[in-house]
Amino acid sequence: MATVHTDTTEQTVATSPAAESYKLYQEGIVAGLIGAATIAVWFLIVDAVNGRPLYTPTVLGTALFKGGEGLAAPDSLAIDLEMVLMFTWVHGLVFIVIGGIASRLLGLAEHNPNIGFGILLLFVVFEFGFVAVSMAFAEAVLRALTWQAVLVGNLLAATAMSIYFWRHHPTLVVNP
Repeated sequence: MATVHTDTTEQTVATSPAAESYKLYQEGIVAGLIGAATIAVWFLIVDAVNGRPLYTPTVLGTALFKGGEGLAAPDSLAIDLEMVLMFTWVHGLVFIVIGGIASRLLGLAEHNPNIGFGILLLFVVFEFGFVAVSMAFAEAVLRALTWQAVLVGNLLAATAMSIYFWRHHPTLVVNP
């Protein structure tokens, strides 16, 4: 169902399941791009303040595509535009998938408010689980990047995505 507002009336209009799915996927893509851009801008600012713009995506691209080769001495790692672009592409795709999953789950929660709290809890666990797994398995990366910067970046991205979803699901009710 969609609510249509006119100058004098408010009407509820039935939407097809296909139209609702299209809307949810579109919201997921946009939210994912917002999240990816937020974290990219955050690390661009952090890197610029430290005097090494694009350092973070170079480190992450090196870890992802070169198996961490060159991260033994992260201070001497040269900025590699190819690594930056490849990592940015993958990072954007991952965030689009996360946005799509979040959008579909919010669509489910709109139809069944009782599962909303479980979805919220899932994302909190996912956020902190990501940081914990990074600390355990990406030691070389965390020597180059601080876990605090990673946590703040992820929280900023989650906040930006949440604001976007909140604006597109204003009637969402979450029951514990």
